[in-house]
Amino acid sequence: MKRILVVAATPLEIQPFLDYLRAQKRIPANPMFGQNGYSFDVLITGLGIAHTSFELGRRLIGNLYEMAVNVGVAGSFSRSLKLGEVVEVVTEQYGDLGVEEVDGSFTDIFSLKLMAENEKPFIKGKLINKTPVGLSGIKTARGLTVQKVHGEVKSIEAIKKLYAVDVETMEGAAFFQACLIMQVPFVQWRAISNYVAPRDKSTWQLKEAIENLNAHLIAVFEKRKV
Repeated sequence: MKRILVVAATPLEIQPFLDYLRAQKRIPANPMFGQNGYSFDVLITGLGIAHTSFELGRRLIGNLYEMAVNVGVAGSFSRSLKLGEVVEVVTEQYGDLGVEEVDGSFTDIFSLKLMAENEKPFIKGKLINKTPVGLSGIKTARGLTVQKVHGEVKSIEAIKKLYAVDVETMEGAAFFQACLIMQVPFVQWRAISNYVAPRDKSTWQLKEAIENLNAHLIAVFEKRKV
């Protein structure tokens, strides 16, 4: 039986998947489930880079997994991605690890020469999944991971000019980095809950994004596509 680690920042983002597994097996709530040749170990890390790094690092030490799967919602910089759409994030980078200059511009640690852009596991300052799942019908996306999500016009435009990315999360790069260092095969699936725009939650489609994300996750493992 393949042992799969499913990682999410919050229970909300993965609750339908947990409910599905419990209904199928009729078992009480606990982190380990068996289904269709897979053993699922679910890790809820908490929001952000620090929580994800610590909890995932602690879990991967001493535990062997066939694959780690990061799931959650994301904001999209691109209007070509529809609200509720599920994408596979294939590259990640940190969006606010560096310094703010006198003129308000941002310089990252690689441009500052504080870290070599090809220092493992980075490649030209990016974290890259070289073996993406590449499911038919699902788009790939480039991710940016931040401590503070963008919600103001000037800062959004500045970050779009600085980085060629599609989606924004608060955990993706930390997940990529941990898996690359620990040499665990991995995939990140995100559903678009909102566009990266001046903050207005009335325009978000969080419920639809979570429903679509979990339907995708369930369908993938039912069909044994990974």
